[in-house]
Amino acid sequence: MSDRLFTMLLQQVLPQDAPDGVKDRRSREYADRPGFSLPVMSNNFRRFNARIGVAFVFQNRMIRLFSWKEPTQTLSFLAVYTFICLEPTLLPVVPLALCLFFIMVPAFLTRHPPPPSNQPTDLYPLAGPPLAPAQNIKPAPELSKDFFRNMRDLQNVMEDFSRVHDTLITVLAPPTNFSNEALSSVLFLLLSATACLLFITSHLLPWRAIFLVSGWAVICACHPSAQSFLHSTHTDAMIQDQEINARSWLLRLSKSDISLSSAPETREVEIFELQNRPLHTADAEYESFLFSPSPYAPLSPARIAGDRPRGTRFFEDVQAPKGWRWRDKKWTLDLLSREWVEERYVTGVEVEIEGERWVTDILYEEQNIDEFGHPLDPTKSRGEVKGKGKAKPVPKSWEEGNGLDKKGEWRRRRWVRAVERVAMAGVEGA
Repeated sequence: MSDRLFTMLLQQVLPQDAPDGVKDRRSREYADRPGFSLPVMSNNFRRFNARIGVAFVFQNRMIRLFSWKEPTQTLSFLAVYTFICLEPTLLPVVPLALCLFFIMVPAFLTRHPPPPSNQPTDLYPLAGPPLAPAQNIKPAPELSKDFFRNMRDLQNVMEDFSRVHDTLITVLAPPTNFSNEALSSVLFLLLSATACLLFITSHLLPWRAIFLVSGWAVICACHPSAQSFLHSTHTDAMIQDQEINARSWLLRLSKSDISLSSAPETREVEIFELQNRPLHTADAEYESFLFSPSPYAPLSPARIAGDRPRGTRFFEDVQAPKGWRWRDKKWTLDLLSREWVEERYVTGVEVEIEGERWVTDILYEEQNIDEFGHPLDPTKSRGEVKGKGKAKPVPKSWEEGNGLDKKGEWRRRRWVRAVERVAMAGVEGA
């Protein structure tokens, strides 16, 4: 009961949704996985810790191998590595050989153990029945020494991973995350040029010799004598000095050859001024209704669904989009009303080519009004009535304003205004 209460408390405290604009790649939208639960977490950790011992055994063997604890083993590994570098076609043999020598041969020797060494014996007999049961890998029992050894090694691995992660972020993030755009631009150009050059000349490089020499150099540098020599010659300080010099060279190159545009990005935003008049009064005048981001056309989804337009009542209440600010001091009426009508495929409207550029709903004489007071779709042809000639032709999608008294319920016109992107506070170069 206490675990369930603590889990419920954590679920209330932890954020469920990612911030706006941030794509959560670990969301259950991409992979349906169980949610966080303290009992499940505890059970999975115990099961994981009981079975992770083989990974730590492999890690310790690799450390002993590359730290020259057993020089014969390290030299044997270098001999195999040399053969693979000189003849890369032997690479598929490596996993098969590892399976044979490190899995199957020890398993066979477990079932057919050799006789005691204190008794005279001939060559080790491979025939005959097995003398011991097969060895199975079992999870470490809880509260055993192996279980706590795994916890100790897991603790150390987490610390190692954290250090490597922080080191990589410290070294790689500043020149690659465009916090300094000039430096990152220079690095981007250099990497692009190198990639193009390698794409053309990669087949000319002696990759076998490169991997052979680099592998021997790295492993020989791990020898205790080599480590003592490197520490005595202050090689770490030399490497740091070279890193500082390379960074200074990139900074000088970025300041001399990279010119970044300081002008902010600009866009044009739009707002539609909507006016409305009642249909039941023939001489009713249009009255200002609101300013909406959509034109509320006759065939818009909101209009068909019977929803009212959404927006603000006053011009001053129209705000710039998030992350932008007004570049112009005031709104400008869009005089090209026909263009935005045709771009949006607005139908059943009358367009003013001159004057105030209103785009007004057309109310046809034969058009009926539904029970909500909205005109029916004027672009749909009506069925033919038998014995009374042909069906009426489909009216034009939009008409040029001619002053005829066939105005509909709504009219709108488009206003535009320029905006510019707001630079984030504290960004270098902003």
